[in-house]
Amino acid sequence: MKPFSIAGIQMPVSAIHSNIPMMKIKLDVLMNVFPWVQMVVFSELCAFGPLKKNAMALPNQYEAGFQALAKKYGIWLIPGSMFQLWEGKVYNTARVINPRGEIVGRYAKMFPFYPYEEGVTAGSNFLMWDVPNVGKFGISICYDMWFPETSRTMVANGVEVIIHPTLTGTLDREVEQSIVTATAAMNQCYVIDVNGLDAGGNGRSLFVDPDGRVICQGGTTPQLMPIEIDLELVRRRRERGILGLGQPLKSFRDNTMHFDVYDHGKKHPYLDSLGALEKPKRPL
Repeated sequence: MKPFSIAGIQMPVSAIHSNIPMMKIKLDVLMNVFPWVQMVVFSELCAFGPLKKNAMALPNQYEAGFQALAKKYGIWLIPGSMFQLWEGKVYNTARVINPRGEIVGRYAKMFPFYPYEEGVTAGSNFLMWDVPNVGKFGISICYDMWFPETSRTMVANGVEVIIHPTLTGTLDREVEQSIVTATAAMNQCYVIDVNGLDAGGNGRSLFVDPDGRVICQGGTTPQLMPIEIDLELVRRRRERGILGLGQPLKSFRDNTMHFDVYDHGKKHPYLDSLGALEKPKRPL
């Protein structure tokens, strides 16, 4: 067994004022009650809410504050994401902070929720990192997971745990939960999906193991969700198959099929026929 402890913090998110003071309180409570936790994850846009007017340059004093908290408690900290202003553009950016308080990397959401997350620029670089003597982790944000290419790319590079901060307050939360479960099973990995509350989502955070089994299911109220995962289970399932059955990563590796849908510049008449990516209009 290769255990590692992760906690998700599902909390109310305000769109009016900074949520950082409450994030600090929640983290203080979590680490005092569960001092064995090694990584803590908040939801998407938790710090300042979902309004782009709060976009700011990184690094900044708020990020430095999170670095100090990670160092104080000796934990890996993913404080959700915030809107980043960079070269005149806005990105939805998450940071990964190590137990020494160092920024391991920043990740800009590859698939903003167009057409609703309009004005946000898509990122183009993955963020994957090693937790020494534990395993390889990667991050995606909310709508990214609707595109299996993102998860498959990380897993093909050895990622065993996908951290997935999200902000889903809409009717498709159940659909997103299904995608989280399917992603874990198809890639034989853990998926740690943390949603917010109020302006930050409708909760129901979800942690799923490499068999596609739900190991933690949040409700619709504030919750601290500490769990222990086993990285050896990932390796065992990838070697022997889910429940001793399918081995999809090996099949993907060994299959000789060329999928021309991924060819750059290739025209796809049906996709082109779907029209513009824009909000639906009211019927006439």
